[in-house]
Amino acid sequence: MRKIIVLQFITLDGVVQAGGTPEEDKSGGFKYGGWAAPYIDAGAAADEFMAKHRESTDLLLGRKTYEMFASFWPQHDAMWPGINDVTKYVVSNNEVMLDNWKNSVHLKNLAAIKTLKESEGSDIQVHGSSVLVQTLFKHDLVDELFLMTLPITLGTGKRLFGDGTIPAAFKLTDGLFAPNGVVMAYYKRDGEVRTGTAGA
Repeated sequence: MRKIIVLQFITLDGVVQAGGTPEEDKSGGFKYGGWAAPYIDAGAAADEFMAKHRESTDLLLGRKTYEMFASFWPQHDAMWPGINDVTKYVVSNNEVMLDNWKNSVHLKNLAAIKTLKESEGSDIQVHGSSVLVQTLFKHDLVDELFLMTLPITLGTGKRLFGDGTIPAAFKLTDGLFAPNGVVMAYYKRDGEVRTGTAGA
C-alpha cells in the first residue's frame, strides 16, 4: 500500500487558497492571492528541510493545480529535480488535457484514488489541490502531513480542514523554525483521537 502525503502552505487561521500567485484562484472573491510568495525564501536550513521531504514521489493533484503545474514545471525541472519523470495523477470528473506533461494519468473518481493507494509503488504527494484534499480527509486517506505555517491571518479563503474532516490523531516527527517566521512541521497519522480529563 502506498502512503498519501499532503504538503501545504497554510496561514495561522488555516487558509490554503491561492498561496502562489494573485491569479491562482479568485473564487469567492478571494483578494489575497500570492500570500505565500514573500515567505518562500526562508533560508538555507529551510531549503534543506523542504528538499528532504519533497522527494521525487508520484504526485496526486486536482485539475486546477495540475493545469498550473503542467504550464510551469516542464520548462523548470532544474528547480525540482525529478518532477517531470514521476507519474502525475490528476483527479477530475471531466476530461483533462494530458499532452503537455509527460507521465500524466487521469483518475475520474474516489474509487480510482483508493485503487491507486492500494497499489505497489512510491509514496504519493499532494500539493495544493484544496478540493481534492478535502475528499482525502473525509475518507481517511491521508497518511502524512507536511505543513508550512506562515505568520499571517487572512480571515477569508478556503481552509485546509473543512467540515468533512474526520477525527484523527497525528504525531509530529520533524520540524523547523525558519528565521522569517515560517514553521515547518511534518506529521504522521497516529491512530484515533484520544480523550481524557486535564489534571486528572
